[in-house]
Amino acid sequence: MSYKIFAIMKYKIFIVFTVIALSFSCEKDEGVGGTSEIIGRLLVRNYDSNYRNLISTYYGQDEDVFIVYGNDSIYADRFRTDENGYYRFQYLRKGKYTLYAYSEDSLMLSPSGKKAVKVEVEITEGHQTVQAKTIVILK
Repeated sequence: MSYKIFAIMKYKIFIVFTVIALSFSCEKDEGVGGTSEIIGRLLVRNYDSNYRNLISTYYGQDEDVFIVYGNDSIYADRFRTDENGYYRFQYLRKGKYTLYAYSEDSLMLSPSGKKAVKVEVEITEGHQTVQAKTIVILK
């Protein structure tokens, strides 16, 4: 009789742990492993050294664009723009993402002389292509 009780208890514990494990695996955070993508473009505004006169405007080639998943504090991936200023992050899950690129700091408040220009994007469903706002940086 005690063996049957032990076997039933063992089976019930197994079921409980399986349900808990499945519930955690269904709630996935932002990041890779999904079927969606974010695409966008990076625009460069080229100014004189005092940032008073606009010299040229063009889509940035070979510029770094970074992606941050959810509330993370550091970037998770980087993409270099193509010859037309486009970038793409693929295989993403539902959630909120922050994209950024480094721009010259026209106000000269940053010790490095650069600042991050950020764009926030949200993926709301699978198999979705989200067009991000154009990231505009200064040079």
